[in-house]
Amino acid sequence: MESRNHQKIIFAAAVLVMVAAFGISLFVGRYSIQWGEIGGDTMSTRVFFSLRLPRTCMALLAGVGLSVAGSVYQSLFRNPLAAPDIIGASSGASAGAAAAILWLGGGAVATALCAFAGGFVAVLLALALSAASGRRGAITVVLSGIAVNAVAQAVLMLMKLTADPEKQLASIEFWVMGSFGDMTMDKLLGAAPWALAGLAGLFLLHRQVLLLGLDEEEARALGVRTTLMRRCILLLATLVTGAIISVTGLISFIGLIAPHLARLLTRSSRFSTTVLSGILGGALLLIADCLARSIGSSEVPVSIITSLLGAPFLFWLMCRKGEDHG
Repeated sequence: MESRNHQKIIFAAAVLVMVAAFGISLFVGRYSIQWGEIGGDTMSTRVFFSLRLPRTCMALLAGVGLSVAGSVYQSLFRNPLAAPDIIGASSGASAGAAAAILWLGGGAVATALCAFAGGFVAVLLALALSAASGRRGAITVVLSGIAVNAVAQAVLMLMKLTADPEKQLASIEFWVMGSFGDMTMDKLLGAAPWALAGLAGLFLLHRQVLLLGLDEEEARALGVRTTLMRRCILLLATLVTGAIISVTGLISFIGLIAPHLARLLTRSSRFSTTVLSGILGGALLLIADCLARSIGSSEVPVSIITSLLGAPFLFWLMCRKGEDHG
């Protein structure tokens, strides 16, 4: 009973932090907006609805989506460091975005579509290689993903070599760093339905996600079609990830930090912990985006902020685990 009350307090506190960060994010930026000006002052209203609101909503969706997907990847592969990189999704998306910048003019729609397609093709290729090997289990998918990731990285480097250093290369590098700076309502509405559909699918399959976190034989004994379910859940997690990073670029560490924080706070691996990781991820990314647009004279790519927050956290986690084993 005490444990349940403790978890309720943690969830309530996390939601409050997320809501507060959402509210603050709406009013942080180069152009100062007061709540009373919205609806009256034309410029303030335009900035709020065309820039601040879609940016803040996208930061929240990205934080929640990447954190839930990260938690699912970690559960599925029984690996606390699992992330979209592990099966090539991020590298595939980067290669797709670079291709759009090089050969399709680098428009927002073309870049988003190519990044989304690149991430999905990379995961499908990893799953196809895994199936072709004739072996079952999470480790086979991981090894296939590492191979696809290496190929996608090589393709990306080749495209960088052929890019115009002054325009195309800078655009590719900026996309890889991730940013909400050019977010619009059209981009938000283009990505949100796909990300929300993927999240809905993951929540519907939450029991299978938990069972696949067990030993392979145990999961089969409990009636789970492990190979089929693993592929379906991987594709849903990739749908969430791909939809988000196709419009934001790569965002580092959020999908790693939030699930770890959720497990540290709840000391459990139930699906409620995955939900908490989404709430924490939304709050963290909103805070990181506020910092990205307020700490310097010009906006900083949000991945720099998340990396500066994430790297020390992972180092602390490693030291903590070392102490636990000691």
